[in-house]
Amino acid sequence: MSRATDPLRNDTPDAAVQAISAEALIALRADMLKFARLQVRNAETAEDLVQESIEAALKQSSTFAGRSTLKTWVFAILRNRIIDHVRQAGRTVPISSLLEEDDSWIERQDALFSEKGAWRESARPKTWPAPEESMESKQFWRVFEACLDHLPPNTGRVFMMREFLGFDTEEICAQLSITSTNLHVILHRARHKLRGCMEMGWGRPGETAC
Repeated sequence: MSRATDPLRNDTPDAAVQAISAEALIALRADMLKFARLQVRNAETAEDLVQESIEAALKQSSTFAGRSTLKTWVFAILRNRIIDHVRQAGRTVPISSLLEEDDSWIERQDALFSEKGAWRESARPKTWPAPEESMESKQFWRVFEACLDHLPPNTGRVFMMREFLGFDTEEICAQLSITSTNLHVILHRARHKLRGCMEMGWGRPGETAC
């Protein structure tokens, strides 16, 4: 990218301060791309969303008060961009592509999940570290991304909409034209598969047997 067209370049009076911010943002770009690709499953769209988020972060740099880490602040901007993209896209996913053919596992779901859809304490993966530690672990994200890639694409999309982007049940159902029952089944299957994959792959890079 030429210097003349570099969107991260700025010539404001506070350029010295903003240059540091730009360098920090560029350092986060790889992680941002990985996160965006997990959400939208499209490399070109992910690139656009990350670039827009970096530009927005630079423009809003004066509002960063340091109450959270720079990474947390920037990822919040990216998350909002992804949410807007998903809402605007409004693509309908056929139920047949979301629901798998084998329903036998549903009989076991009550032993794994609460009525709200969360893992029961006794069923949680024992090898997972605390969430705040996991989210900072590059190894965790490598394993998680590999496991997520083993989910059917649309199942992974629904899981990310609910768990990472924070869409509520009503909005997901409206976006995808599915019922709350369909959504419940999809999410439980996703969690069940991810749990098994993560337990097998956590701590052993390259051995994520899903």
